[in-house]
Amino acid sequence: MSLFERAPLDPSPKVSDEVRKTTCYMCACRCGINVHLRDNKVRYIEGNRDHPVNRGVLCAKGSAGIMQHYSPARLKKPLKRVGPRGKGEFKEIEWEEALETATSWLGDIRENDPKRLAFFTGRDQSQSLTGFWAQAYGTPNYAAHGGFCSVNMAAAGIYTMGGAFWEFGQPDWERSKMFMIFGVAEDHDSNPIKLGLSRLKERGAKIVGVNPVRTGYNAIADEWVAITPGTDGLFILSLIHELLRAGKVDLDYLVRYTNAPWLVIKDPGTKDHGLFARGGDGEVLIWDRTKKACVSNKTPGAKPAFKGEVTLPDGRTAVPAFELLAAKYLDAAYAPEAVSAQTGVSAAQIKRLAAELAHTAFEEEIVIDQPWTDMKGERHEKMIGRPVSFHAMRGISAHSNGFQTCRALHLLQILLGSIECPGGFRFKPPYPKPMEAHPKPHAEYAANSPLPGPHLGYPRGPEDLALNGDGSAKRIDKAFSWDAPMSVHGMMHMVISNAYAGDPYPVDVLFMYMANMSWNSSMNSRGVMEMLEAKDEDGEYVIPKIIYSDAYSSEMVAYADLVLPDTTYLERHDCISLLDRPICEPDAAADSIRWPVVEPDRDVRGFQSVMIDLGARLGLPGFVKEDGSAKYSDYADYMVNHERKPGIGPLSGWRGENADQKGRGAPNPDQLERYIENGGFWIEHIPKEAQFFKHANAAYQDFAVGMGFYDAPQPVTFQLYLEPLRKFQLTAEGLAEQTPPEHLKGRIRDCFDPLPIWYAPFEGTQIDEKEFPLHAITQRPAAMYHSWGSQNAWLRQIHGTNPMYVPGDVCDAQGLEDGDWAWVISQHGRIKVPVMRMEAVNSKTLWTWNAIGKRGGAWGLSEDAPEAKKGFLLNHLIHELLPGNGDGLRWSNSDPITGQAAWYDLRVRVEKAEAGDELSEPRFDAQKGPAKAGPSELRYGKEWTK
Repeated sequence: MSLFERAPLDPSPKVSDEVRKTTCYMCACRCGINVHLRDNKVRYIEGNRDHPVNRGVLCAKGSAGIMQHYSPARLKKPLKRVGPRGKGEFKEIEWEEALETATSWLGDIRENDPKRLAFFTGRDQSQSLTGFWAQAYGTPNYAAHGGFCSVNMAAAGIYTMGGAFWEFGQPDWERSKMFMIFGVAEDHDSNPIKLGLSRLKERGAKIVGVNPVRTGYNAIADEWVAITPGTDGLFILSLIHELLRAGKVDLDYLVRYTNAPWLVIKDPGTKDHGLFARGGDGEVLIWDRTKKACVSNKTPGAKPAFKGEVTLPDGRTAVPAFELLAAKYLDAAYAPEAVSAQTGVSAAQIKRLAAELAHTAFEEEIVIDQPWTDMKGERHEKMIGRPVSFHAMRGISAHSNGFQTCRALHLLQILLGSIECPGGFRFKPPYPKPMEAHPKPHAEYAANSPLPGPHLGYPRGPEDLALNGDGSAKRIDKAFSWDAPMSVHGMMHMVISNAYAGDPYPVDVLFMYMANMSWNSSMNSRGVMEMLEAKDEDGEYVIPKIIYSDAYSSEMVAYADLVLPDTTYLERHDCISLLDRPICEPDAAADSIRWPVVEPDRDVRGFQSVMIDLGARLGLPGFVKEDGSAKYSDYADYMVNHERKPGIGPLSGWRGENADQKGRGAPNPDQLERYIENGGFWIEHIPKEAQFFKHANAAYQDFAVGMGFYDAPQPVTFQLYLEPLRKFQLTAEGLAEQTPPEHLKGRIRDCFDPLPIWYAPFEGTQIDEKEFPLHAITQRPAAMYHSWGSQNAWLRQIHGTNPMYVPGDVCDAQGLEDGDWAWVISQHGRIKVPVMRMEAVNSKTLWTWNAIGKRGGAWGLSEDAPEAKKGFLLNHLIHELLPGNGDGLRWSNSDPITGQAAWYDLRVRVEKAEAGDELSEPRFDAQKGPAKAGPSELRYGKEWTK
């Protein structure tokens, strides 16, 4: 064949024998995918164009699901440890032995002391089931990974306005004219955000990226704000300062939808100082300017005052919350000139951005000719919108000041009137829900009994803490204690260290699912490994038994005593439920499923089905019938037939005997088949008159009740001034019945301000900033999802190693060039890393990709894989406890309000390493692991299947 000739090409090769539609699990987007099968093997994965989440778009991770499914790291059979913990020495056992062992361990605990089970799950999407199981079991110790991920975002949003970003809501991509994105990496919700950004770009909207690092979304932004880590809240409050100074806030919006006019009692030294003034009926009072009297905030036609002291009927003094707000943020401490040095943002940029927000919101308002009626019965002929919108995630929440920072961002949106309006931030069903619509936390346990309610919830005040009579914590992670009173997602990052210390008590079984706590999911990774390996003076493990479930041979598998192998996401049923983490859109309610598009070729079982089996074996209420037999055969059966209350189940579509009911209705035995026929999802659009102002829209509230989101209308009043925080402050001031420990009074008094504040991240205040002058953070790469991607043959070609990106000025000062190696040193430890110079980064900030580094032998990788030799983690530099503040005690390295792990407070210095052994440090012995390393090459069509 000559150079100019080519072999004939088949323009239409046979891709597949069959296409099966399901939901992706290569990140948390929950995109719809078409899985092409040929000869009973997965041959191609593409996006489902009909799916509401991604509309056919699929990222590198989703497409690489083939290699995830055929990963050499897949577990193949239940395992029982036979060697020391951490070595990865196991023997294979049968499922019956595994389940009998687990039942025996768990049954003994439930019968004697249920709190001695600590059950925590990682990044799964079945928390509705696992929470229900743990509640039925009766242990107080359950939570998922939100406590070390983005609980500040969720908690601040629920407490402030009934919802937050991502699964709770999203920007109005079709109408917004100015969009600011804070601390968002490319792995979370990536396809919907990419689609949204493209729509903004098409329409000429301005995009502003606020992030220490200019990659991904920030790289395509029209303007980049190179914020110093941990100062986002100060920057936001400076924007608010400028808006208030210019009088650019939406007063009509504040009157209608917020507690800005609610009266706050001014009676220093008393138990009511700073609380809302209430009438005899318990309703909060406002001052009616026309009647010149105190009236209920729900009085129709009232004209509330926003400023001025008033005398309450009982003779005490009160002021509107807005007056306190204005006085706080008009203080010169929040002026752009005052915050510029700390934030790394110039005063001129702050002032200009504030002016642009105001101009866009008030001079470019959007009007939709759509009549609607609010919850007070007032009819509106139009829907008026402020076309500015915001989005934020872990970057602003994973700080010890993250809760107040997230509150500040919500406050900014509300002052502009841009929540739930055309062009602004829009809630996704079933949100918004007021804090009062959520349960309180429950931790009251007894032998052989379920908890009286769900573990996780929203405390209204100190009376809802999970404390024993002596003030000690009821939960092993100390969630809902004085250490973290409003820890609505628990504190998973503290479980192992607290269990090791026996503080507040030891545990007998640590049961975890898909939580890689011995490696990238723990601060102080080496220390956690030592805790898992630690033995007492009798030679017994301090944490006696560890049950772990995962689909892959992660680093954590090697520390388990019993391993329950999970399936891949293409081999099991899953439920993306309105009871949990749904896939709704602002204009529609939606949920979806996964189902076994291929059958496992190994002796593995879906974790959810295993939990249902264990629930039946243990005789847990809700998992057995009256005669003691199993209520559900597996998770698919549960998804169809479980009812959280009559007519409300995990799936909302095709309910009722005739599959003609939605939201509410009796179980339908053909429900899963209907989902499969529809591409794996269900969607129900919201009526036009109900699509905006959901928090106050009578039509939406009726729709929500009809769908079963709640049983009665739940309108939301946005809480600019958050009274539960003030209640905790009163305890620290000695003015309430409950009293926190002496060493915590100061931080509760200082940090629990009912109006959003900024305070310096804790680590920076407890170390010598001259010794550790730099910040160090991680970002999630677009091609990886946590630690999963580094086993994927395709994705490893994109990120096989991770350099430490160092600002140019720091490189020059330390004599560093691309390819050099450096020591990065914190108050806790040091790591040796490869270096790359970067200019598009905050000048005080080092950063790297997260979770690329692996321990040799884990994940089916060879001992000398690049991820193990040159990849690294920042986790080794971070401790779960703070250095200390002079009182002899060490606090959790967390937000003091919610307990969120403060991953991004890390302070470091960098020093050039001597030339020589160019391997990352610290180094650890390779794990044997149950999964053997795959071939040196994996090719499409010849996937690893042994």
